[in-house]
Amino acid sequence: MDRLMRATINSWSGLRVALRNEAAVREELIALLLAVPLAFVVTEGAWKRVILIAVVLFLLLVELLNTAIERLADEITTTYRPGIGYVKDVGSAAVGIAMLIAATVWFAALLERLSVW
Repeated sequence: MDRLMRATINSWSGLRVALRNEAAVREELIALLLAVPLAFVVTEGAWKRVILIAVVLFLLLVELLNTAIERLADEITTTYRPGIGYVKDVGSAAVGIAMLIAATVWFAALLERLSVW
């Protein structure tokens, strides 16, 4: 139980640090806060609501991992190194793909709601 408590405290601490220092994390948390009530407007199915919320949580998760990768890379060196640039670019690409997934799922749900699909 002690390990679970420490892990929970560390998780909240990491989220608070990311929120204070990363605009993208703040923006995606706002998107999550909007997605929860909007999911209840967009669809009636419980599983569909869960999926709409989950894809935004997934986006936030990928952004947090990308932030950790970028911070670690900056701790290693602040001078330009092609290998570190590659790592940062790949992390950024992961965020872009997560955004594409979230947008696609929300777009499909909206089309279904509007009876277009």
